[in-house]
Amino acid sequence: MGQKVKRARFDEKATPPVLGFVLINKPILTESYEVAYSIAKQGKPLTIGETLVKPAVLKMANIMLGEETEVKLSQIPLLNDTISNGIEDMSKDILAQVVADLISSPAKFSLQLDKTTDISNLSQLAVLVCYVKDDVINEDFLFCKPLTTTKAAEVKKPVDNFFKDNCFSWDMVSAVRSDRVPVTLGRKSGFGAVVKADAPHIIVTHCILHGHALATKTLPPKLAEVLKIVDCVNYMQSSALRHRIFSELCKEMGSEFEVLLYHSNIRWLSRSTGAESRFYRACGINPVFARAPTLSCRLLQKF
Repeated sequence: MGQKVKRARFDEKATPPVLGFVLINKPILTESYEVAYSIAKQGKPLTIGETLVKPAVLKMANIMLGEETEVKLSQIPLLNDTISNGIEDMSKDILAQVVADLISSPAKFSLQLDKTTDISNLSQLAVLVCYVKDDVINEDFLFCKPLTTTKAAEVKKPVDNFFKDNCFSWDMVSAVRSDRVPVTLGRKSGFGAVVKADAPHIIVTHCILHGHALATKTLPPKLAEVLKIVDCVNYMQSSALRHRIFSELCKEMGSEFEVLLYHSNIRWLSRSTGAESRFYRACGINPVFARAPTLSCRLLQKF
């Protein structure tokens, strides 16, 4: 008999032992959700609950508190499916709270959209929302949907579907800020133009950080000199040998950090983490090197 049929009979007759179900006490269920939340927050595999967390907890309980406590803790469900369902339940609950706050908001809310690519090279549309609750401006993650194409009309479909499922309308939106390339999410020919066609009252803006990124391409020589640290970082990270040598150098100097973040033009925001002052502080090199940013590269040329 299928699990759904058993669950239907259980809900109707409430005879869990006969149908193979066991009622779970509220504290045990709460602990299961707490573990699921921690696993999701840390981004760990869902199987870690039954393969690592539960065995470790049971051993500690046996040693510190005795066998009776171990038996009680063994009742906490931490199977893969249980953790997955717990995370899904919490996700739905959070979304329901955000939707309720948006509906009850005294002012219109605004959206921030960004197209990104996950580790499997699948395009994802991430949407954040800014709204007013209890006279305080809040910003929350709204949803993330996969994209089959990056055309502006196709990008708008997931947003329209989400609005339809949650009884929203574009009249509730005051502004939209887009990110990424103008062809996809631009305010003149991309997503912004499609939105304006349906809701002319909406204010559409583009992320100003991309303008700043383009401005760095034409900086005066004196200012551009500061960003040469990126060349040093990339030079050391592009070779496994140089990377290992640099790590050993940091260890010998007693540096707190031993690894540099790799920079690329696509992830140009990483430039902020590769700032020159933090670089020299990380590897413990004398600040006088800051006057010649390429000196570190020359030190490793022989390798």
